[in-house]
Amino acid sequence: MAIIGEIIKRAINVNGLISKDPSPVEAQEAVLLGMLANAKHTAFGRHYHFERMLAAENPITAFQHGVPIFDYDKLYEEWWHYLEDGHENVTWPGGQRYFAMSSGTTSNSKAIPVTDDMLDAIKKAGIQQILSLKNFDLPADFFEKDIMMLGSSTELKERKGFLAGEISGISAANLPLWFRKFYKPGKKIAASKDWDERVARIAKSAHKWDVGSMSGIPSWSELLLKEIVRLNKVDTIHDLWPNLQVYTTGGVAFGPYKKSFEKLFARPVTYIDTYLASEGYLATQKRPDTDAMALIVDNGIFFEFVPFEEANMDDSGRVRQDARVLTLADVEEHVEYVLLISTVSGAWRYMIGDTVIVKDKERAEIIISGRTKHFLNVVGEQLSVHQMNAAIQKMQDKFQVQIKEFVVATVQREGKKLNTWYIGADQDCPNAEMRDFLDQELQASNKNFKVARNQALDGMELHVVPTTYFHEWSNQHKKMGGQAKIPRVMNQEDFEAFEAYIAGLR
Repeated sequence: MAIIGEIIKRAINVNGLISKDPSPVEAQEAVLLGMLANAKHTAFGRHYHFERMLAAENPITAFQHGVPIFDYDKLYEEWWHYLEDGHENVTWPGGQRYFAMSSGTTSNSKAIPVTDDMLDAIKKAGIQQILSLKNFDLPADFFEKDIMMLGSSTELKERKGFLAGEISGISAANLPLWFRKFYKPGKKIAASKDWDERVARIAKSAHKWDVGSMSGIPSWSELLLKEIVRLNKVDTIHDLWPNLQVYTTGGVAFGPYKKSFEKLFARPVTYIDTYLASEGYLATQKRPDTDAMALIVDNGIFFEFVPFEEANMDDSGRVRQDARVLTLADVEEHVEYVLLISTVSGAWRYMIGDTVIVKDKERAEIIISGRTKHFLNVVGEQLSVHQMNAAIQKMQDKFQVQIKEFVVATVQREGKKLNTWYIGADQDCPNAEMRDFLDQELQASNKNFKVARNQALDGMELHVVPTTYFHEWSNQHKKMGGQAKIPRVMNQEDFEAFEAYIAGLR
């Protein structure tokens, strides 16, 4: 009998009963008041009169009226650049040891300050995720197994006197002592800077571990699992890790990857979605009967929601200063919003770049629907990544094909505007039939696309290429592994460069 596992499971169940989920609206108000109080003597807090906001009849309204909306570039230019010069008490009390380097999907390069308070918040969010496992009916021995965390390198780089890396690497470098016993691939392998080297070392050592759960971005996790299976000459990952029962995903929609993952598994695996961004741990799936994630409402992040409508966005994809902004108390279910966050790392009313749909307001549950700059609207198409993923999923089911990556753009060629897709698939595909199906599916699900398709778009193109082409492009132009994500939408200039690279691989 798994005695230790049984004790841990009972402790989780007891803790879950004692520490019930808080009222999201009340928790959010408490979080903002606490953050305003802590930051009122910073340069930012003095400039925007946080002390006056705390004394206002409605501090939330005073905060929304008194602090402008920021994106990374605006916050860096006006405030965060002082941190790199060694200044403290800029937008959050004290300084910080770390900067989280983003994968650059909303800006060419982002260096997000990571304070000790944020590291504590990430740890607490991780504990919330662990406590929620009581809802997934896992056996007691699951809680004694190793945990594979496929993130970026924990070997952080020196940057202007600070340590810099991706948030997954920074978090892994600061794991609590009690957790390190379970953590795989372990400190030495996780410090490997080169992705291919890290994968090779993990695959070589995989037979030594009894992994019960795994986390990571799907595209890189799949590559790792395939390499482990290949190197160890087994049929599925369960031949090596028979107790693997949970895969924690995040970063991108998992739907397109599910079928290919299941080919690597010999038995059912529980999928749990999470939302860990460079700016913090925002949400985690807390129950099995939904695909939505619960926002972490009581732990160092205040959320605001901007209806994702043309009137609220400027031409560059940023939220307008006069946009209608809501709190969790005022959102509506099944509506798409641009997410703003204020955090204990000193981000204030910060446009993180993601769009979300509220699935359950009472539970504060959301799904990520896309990126504000991965929203295709060149000639009025108004296609979100969420709609693209849904259409791709239906196309997979219709044609029995696995599509794990895709990139789309509306481009002008020889006087014609074409909605052009590249999809990654590793089998023969009926291109013309799939193109027509995708065209009709998008028109059926999005009236704006239907209008644009009949008036402004002259046609649709679909190109099928091997999935490895996307990975080779990522390796050449960005980086492999970690938090790196392949963009779904490109502008014409970037798309043409992508096309030229793909053409060179053929």
